[in-house]
Amino acid sequence: MEQTKTNSKLINISKKTFISVLILLLALMIVAIVLTYVVPKGQFGTKVVDGEEVVDYQTYIALPDAKGIPIWKGLLAPFMMLASSDGITVILLSVFLVVIAGAFQAMSDNGGVKTIVGRVIARFKEKKFLLLSIIALIFMLFGAMLGLFEEMLTLLPIVVILSVSLGFDSFTGFLISIVACGFGFSSAITNPFTVLFASQIIGVNPMANVWYRIIIFLVMYGLMVLAIFFYTRSIAKKPERSLTYERDQKLRGQMAEEEAVDPASEKRIFLSYIIFFAVVLAVIIVFSSIAVIRDYTVPALIGVFLIGGWLASLFSTRFNWKITGKSFLKGVLSALPTVAFILLASSIKYILVEGQVLPTIANKINDLVSSGNPYTVALILFLIVLALEFFISSSTAKAIFIMSILSVLSLGLTREMQVLIYTFADGYTNLLFPTSPVLLIGLSMIEVNYFKWLRRSWPLFLITFALVIGFLMLGIAIGF
Repeated sequence: MEQTKTNSKLINISKKTFISVLILLLALMIVAIVLTYVVPKGQFGTKVVDGEEVVDYQTYIALPDAKGIPIWKGLLAPFMMLASSDGITVILLSVFLVVIAGAFQAMSDNGGVKTIVGRVIARFKEKKFLLLSIIALIFMLFGAMLGLFEEMLTLLPIVVILSVSLGFDSFTGFLISIVACGFGFSSAITNPFTVLFASQIIGVNPMANVWYRIIIFLVMYGLMVLAIFFYTRSIAKKPERSLTYERDQKLRGQMAEEEAVDPASEKRIFLSYIIFFAVVLAVIIVFSSIAVIRDYTVPALIGVFLIGGWLASLFSTRFNWKITGKSFLKGVLSALPTVAFILLASSIKYILVEGQVLPTIANKINDLVSSGNPYTVALILFLIVLALEFFISSSTAKAIFIMSILSVLSLGLTREMQVLIYTFADGYTNLLFPTSPVLLIGLSMIEVNYFKWLRRSWPLFLITFALVIGFLMLGIAIGF
């Protein structure tokens, strides 16, 4: 039978979740505006390098007469930010989100998700937890080796449905995909956006002592598997403990009502989407591995999901343009609330930059870490980057900002250790701070409130924090 009816929205943000996240981000914007009035203003100087004028992060110029950002400008920051240097990135991320939402909605409506998930379940029906562990490892490797994070939102819908079909819940799908990828991004081995980029700035071989980062990765993978195990065991004993219990009840009902796909159609659908995902994976690997085209990974994925998603859906529905178009439009509309989250979260950095307070914060680093016990210096550096991460979520932006300053300081730490400190502080907070667009989007896709996420995940982050501090102290002791 040909799949012709459309299902419910694959991304369905509840009104309560939307309002709570909106209030949180608006509150953070107001705090940022206030900071521009109470923190001393300043700016960095400039210098000429190879005939070009660049920012000199070692020259700080106080601006005692500067005023805070105008209130109207701060309130309009989500829109004014689009004309800033971060505007293109935010626009691309927003377009990226709505395009993949359309593609996955079409995939769900035409039976693609049901077909692929059904085949995976049939293969691992007796080894469910092994499948979860393998998926988590794959996502962690994507983060650790290729520096992928935002891109993994493309796979969240299908992983969520797979988890629910296996008898777990949507939150389990979030754990083994987005959270696992975030842990991999943080426990970086060759992450080009943290390890490689920061090493290049500070002038150190990124592969020096890589064995230590591999050990860190394996330990963090073990922690991730334990977290998944204890969570899935807890909801198996008491399903009501699931953060997505009500959502999953509805989802299971919808899945049960879906029309069966006849064998001929199933084969055609499976083939079309296997080819589609093979192309997606190839684009991710190739673009992430080649430095000269790495910055074009997201635009390339937008093109692949827009063109490839349409072609796969058309092929699956025997070129039914009406069904494909309707599904794509429904998916695009369902993603629009998350675009508001992206704009609000990104506006916080804009407010602080326009308010000229970030240079002042950076200047204080010299006073705090220019000398002293290496263990104390390492901890102070870690906390400083953590604080900056709250306002600047971009890894590459912080790498330029932080590593340029560290490159000329005498800290009593090896360059490799400085890169490790930066990597640790930059990564795990992507899964913790409400200024992380990927975290907010991922949570909204499974309809989990940010504060509920904090209440459920704080033990994991407490253990993670302890392990990170331990690895930093051990690294200094062994001369890493």
